[in-house]
Amino acid sequence: MKRQTRKLLLNLATGIAVAAAALAVFLPAAQAAPGFATTNVNVRSGPGTSYAVVDTLVRGQQVDVQRCEGRWCYVVKSGPDGWVSSSYLSADRGGSGGFSFGFTIGGGDGPNVSIGIGRPPIVVDPPVVRPPVIREVCFYERSRFRGDSFCLEPGQRYRLPSFADGIGSFDNRGGFDVELCTRRGFGESCRSYTTSASSLGEFGEFVETVRVYR
Repeated sequence: MKRQTRKLLLNLATGIAVAAAALAVFLPAAQAAPGFATTNVNVRSGPGTSYAVVDTLVRGQQVDVQRCEGRWCYVVKSGPDGWVSSSYLSADRGGSGGFSFGFTIGGGDGPNVSIGIGRPPIVVDPPVVRPPVIREVCFYERSRFRGDSFCLEPGQRYRLPSFADGIGSFDNRGGFDVELCTRRGFGESCRSYTTSASSLGEFGEFVETVRVYR
């Protein structure tokens, strides 16, 4: 085997060994690297959106970035640790995001290993979108949430006008305690609900008072 060929193979083998050493030595040294959340973002049990959400980072929250795989970084913080899209981590507080580790091999007659921070171009995990908080119950004249309506917040009570046609349905997505009572003279009775009702049937025709509890 020619001397030049042996030297090339030796450099290649050395490069592979140094690369493995970089993963085993240099990356753990990055455990103290601080990162900051650029927006509210999910913390997941693994490096991908298919993994379960275990916690949420709030904008500006500081974490310790342990390591990065592709476009995901494992972070340690108060509360459950987990994986966060690097697109929503910044090395500086108030930064625009894009936190990752990497290494390269090459240069001269021997291997050269370097650790750095880069910015991935693709957004992987979208910001957390929280559903609106429902703080009222809406009552409708007809079934299936149709017709004239009015809404009550917890702690409020309403008496229907004597000429009203009663209540056909009500939307209670907040899961509050709702009490409906019929008119006196029509077999006065009350019913309680904690869910929505798309149709109250004949009972709803005689409802006179409604109340929503906290």
